[in-house]
Amino acid sequence: MGDSSDKNFDKIIELLNENDCIDTFELSKILNISHNNVIGLIKSLKARGNIIDIEPIISVTWELTKEGEDIAKNGSYEVLVHEYLLKNGDTSLNDIMKNIPNAKIGFSKAMANGWVKKDSANIVRIAVDKVTDEVSKYIQLMKDRKYSEVPDDKKNEFKKRKLIKETSITVFKVTKGSEFGFNLTKLETELTPEMIETGSWKNLQFKSYNLDAQGIKPKFGCLHPLMKVRDEIRLIFISMGFREMNTGNYIESSFWNFDALFQPQQHPARDAHDTFYLTKPSSAKTLPTCGIIDRVQKVHSVGDYGSKGYQYDWLLGEAMKNVLRTHTTANSARYLYSLSQKFEPVKVFSIDKVFRNETLDATHLAEFHQVEGIVADYGISLGHLIGVIHEFFRRMGLPNVRFKPAYNPYTEPSMEIFCFHPGLKKWIEIGNSGMFRPEMLRSLGLPPGVSVLGWGLSLERPAMIKYGFDNIRKLVGPRVHLNTIHENPICQFDK
Repeated sequence: MGDSSDKNFDKIIELLNENDCIDTFELSKILNISHNNVIGLIKSLKARGNIIDIEPIISVTWELTKEGEDIAKNGSYEVLVHEYLLKNGDTSLNDIMKNIPNAKIGFSKAMANGWVKKDSANIVRIAVDKVTDEVSKYIQLMKDRKYSEVPDDKKNEFKKRKLIKETSITVFKVTKGSEFGFNLTKLETELTPEMIETGSWKNLQFKSYNLDAQGIKPKFGCLHPLMKVRDEIRLIFISMGFREMNTGNYIESSFWNFDALFQPQQHPARDAHDTFYLTKPSSAKTLPTCGIIDRVQKVHSVGDYGSKGYQYDWLLGEAMKNVLRTHTTANSARYLYSLSQKFEPVKVFSIDKVFRNETLDATHLAEFHQVEGIVADYGISLGHLIGVIHEFFRRMGLPNVRFKPAYNPYTEPSMEIFCFHPGLKKWIEIGNSGMFRPEMLRSLGLPPGVSVLGWGLSLERPAMIKYGFDNIRKLVGPRVHLNTIHENPICQFDK
């Protein structure tokens, strides 16, 4: 590579000695290398001092389009039509259209040139035996940049036919510099320890630094926009004194996913149209002991803790069915059950994936992330829940929060959360909340007097708002563009 460059340098010096001036297009033809490579050579030569002077000139030139390249290689479409008829004899217009590329244009031009003729039965015949392919000839001249040999009317015709296009290119005019000569000194590109030790660097010439050169962009990993929002929300929870729960199990028994949350076995959410049920293994191997199953069965069947329950026959077999968890609240139930042995006030959160048998559209996926926070303590109330939610969303940059009464099987009272989004300039539903019911808490074994407040939202909705996605499939799934992941900034909510 180095020897080849040196030979090209010598050739450029020789040409300049003979001609005083030459441009990079001419050098490209003489050296038989690309124009871009020639530009690289003269810039390297320029870096050796004032051996040459270069002056950039904007030149208007022509380029072949894809169709132009095709004609330069295979001949014009009209000639192809004529050649087909010479080879196959009289044939139908339909046959020509089927067998010749771009036959519609080729037939039209061949007819206009008087090369072929068509009768009333759409049979096409040769009108002249021999034709000259001027189009291909002139297109080849354009490809070879011999523009002066192509008449202006042909250039205009080819431009209308979109065979060529006008373009601008920077050409460099190369002339002799003040230090022009035949002896080229090789410039050193780096200072080595040996040069310093021997002092040889004093007698060497070094290549100048180009401080304006663009560095090579290093390869690096990128966090998905969804994960950037997850990390920011996680920091908000931690800054509010919350600890993160373990939510590693995607497969859950119906007992923890539904029954322990006081959700009846005939509830519509437990239908196969809404929930993914596993076929293998279809049932959980074990459920916890310590009386929780009996307490859950009783509160569902006949009621307890001041509740009448749902008044139906609760089935253990139904509770044993395995599902892909529909919410991380199943993990919250497990966590609260673990506190029943020795209760202490806690503030915990989770951010993880859940699964619903949803119809996919611009705002729904069959799997998504749920953000959930819960607080368990003595003497807390709905007022505390409202206060915690206000502070949480204020730290997300959404200080204007409203609540609307709602129904939920395992919380009472329950509230939908609405925030005013300053970017969208409207109120949007962003989450759900409530106080966990005594039927759930006492069944889990938590002592009387303990209240638990909780709220949740999807991770995808704030991510879509933050990064301006109007379709969830642009955020998650095979339609996501990689540059979306590479170029989006870190997530930082307005505090």
